[in-house]
Amino acid sequence: MHRVAPVLHVLGLVILIFSFTMLAPLATAFFAHDAAQHAFDESFAVTLVAGFVLCLVGRRWRRELKVRDGFLLVLLVWTGLPAFATLPFMLYAPDMSFTDAYFETLSAMTTTGATVMSGLDILPPSLNLWRHLLQWLGGMGIIVLAVAILPLLGVGGRQLLKAELPGPIKDSKLTPRIADTAKLLWAMYAALTALCVVALKLAGMDWFDAICHAFAALSLGGFSTHDASVGYFNSPLIEAVLIVFMMLAALNFVTHFLAFRQRSLTAYRHDPEVRGVLGLVIASCLGISLYVWQAGVYPEYLTALRHVSFNLVSLATDCGFASTDFNNWPIFAPMWMLFLSCVTASSGSTGGGLKMIRAVLMFRQGVRELERQLHPAARLPVKIGGHAVPNQIVFAIQAFVMMYIATIVTMTLVLLASGLDFTSAFSAVIACINNAGPGLNEVGPGTNYAGLGDFQTWVLAFTMLLGRLELFTVFVLFTRAFWRG
Repeated sequence: MHRVAPVLHVLGLVILIFSFTMLAPLATAFFAHDAAQHAFDESFAVTLVAGFVLCLVGRRWRRELKVRDGFLLVLLVWTGLPAFATLPFMLYAPDMSFTDAYFETLSAMTTTGATVMSGLDILPPSLNLWRHLLQWLGGMGIIVLAVAILPLLGVGGRQLLKAELPGPIKDSKLTPRIADTAKLLWAMYAALTALCVVALKLAGMDWFDAICHAFAALSLGGFSTHDASVGYFNSPLIEAVLIVFMMLAALNFVTHFLAFRQRSLTAYRHDPEVRGVLGLVIASCLGISLYVWQAGVYPEYLTALRHVSFNLVSLATDCGFASTDFNNWPIFAPMWMLFLSCVTASSGSTGGGLKMIRAVLMFRQGVRELERQLHPAARLPVKIGGHAVPNQIVFAIQAFVMMYIATIVTMTLVLLASGLDFTSAFSAVIACINNAGPGLNEVGPGTNYAGLGDFQTWVLAFTMLLGRLELFTVFVLFTRAFWRG
């Protein structure tokens, strides 16, 4: 008990903080007079009490968290908060199963955007806001928000941030204090979200849709207030605005902050991922548009460029908006888009997948091994941004990529064994582990994940969690060494 209690204490604090996020949809329900007000009243009370009880249980063991505490707490937060987030859905619609409600909220908080819900156009505004608010909170990470607040309550958070933040950002320091770093990242995130809200309003959305879609765009979550997603608006201007902000969200927020602080674009030029992200996306938009146009899907190249650019950027950045059913395009196009979802997002962004930095490093490691065949005695360092990358980092990334591929293969085989067809199973796993949203066939953009069985839904829910926490944060808890000592 003494080992788990300090974690329960901090978990209780996080749940307490989380309960107050329900006040925004509760206020929306009150002013909009929608039918979900009672659901949020009861959900807020239950979540608040649960957090308070956990705080009391672990209070006497309160201490600074250790490394293993951080990993355990991250997993408990990312599995526990979605359970409380299901309450408004289940209280409003008692016929909604816990499996579907949990999948929806976990999808929101992991910013996956895979939904089991339909009838979004007539859903109470408070519930639609709740879905999008969960994505926005999950975008930069609820743990990062907690790290900025919990030190004020006497609980340090360095181990939390180290366990939650993806990729190389773990070792970058913007400020000496971890709480200040978290606040700066959130400030940048909130500022870009506000800009997106205004831009979408000017492009033709009403304020409610603008807020919800800005939350989904900056978090790269991809939920919409309409069943037809962004296709509901049929607006090239709205699509263009969303493309800009999805691309910004797919870049490292540390780079955004440095560019803002320096009042210069130099930070983007020095970021080794930016060139890869922009180059790959632009070339893919132009090439796939030509391919789809030549296949006769659209009568004009510009029309193909419009639809391909939006849907390709959305899937490549792991957002998940859709303006058309790309499941009907020639199979190469959506498959290429799914491949892009694996590698396009930068480290320190709200996207998922391998991240561009790992893809670049693995490519350069491959080149190094080829050169080593010709020059076995030569010293051939792998370099990023002009700096040599230590071999231990290269080896760690190789291990991550191996685990990533093994997870995709395993989860796909499990879904195939459950009776799902290959294209649906493979695309669903890719979409969920990359937190990208729609897949193909039964889980394509023209449908959703509601047709899956409960077992298949839980498999994909676990896959989403693995993707959001970058595999090792979850898998380390299943090792004997973690629980020993």
